Amino acid sequence: MLGFVLGTAIVVWVADFLSKEWVIASMAEGERRQVLGELLQWHFVRNPGAAFSFAAGSTWIFTILAAVVVIFIVTQLRRIRSPLWAAAFGGLLGGTVGNLTDRLTREPGFFVGHVIDFIQVWGFPAIFNIADIFIVGSMIGVVLLVLANIGLDGVRHTDEPRTAPEEDLPGDETQPLEDPRA
Repeated sequence: MLGFVLGTAIVVWVADFLSKEWVIASMAEGERRQVLGELLQWHFVRNPGAAFSFAAGSTWIFTILAAVVVIFIVTQLRRIRSPLWAAAFGGLLGGTVGNLTDRLTREPGFFVGHVIDFIQVWGFPAIFNIADIFIVGSMIGVVLLVLANIGLDGVRHTDEPRTAPEEDLPGDETQPLEDPRA
């Protein structure tokens, strides 16, 4: 599964990076282009914060949080045995590294760079990018896997505690109780 997680992450990161480079090279900041009329537009903005430009003055916090997410996923890679978890972690890793790349390499500078956003969907209040799509989609997948009690090993775990049959318990030297009706 390690290869699947890393392969997914690389594909997501490359798609995100190349799309942002295309936007920077072919559009002026603030420019809008209709793709599917009003339904889908490219709208180039530099986002200094999180979703909806929330906490725009705290870019460094999002950089640290992204680094923590990356470190967490990397520490869990060897435990993943489920294709569903591999897809979720791969998408999350690729998306997080995509936006982290912006925060580390884009203007106004290292650690406080602005994320390149350009996808605008009619009726949706935010402009986003490919990394954001994978971050949100992967987090929905993680929540669904957790709610379904599916572990990183791919096994659905029940809420019932696992216990061994009584005859298999070590050190149980007690005698069975006699039936009082006898």
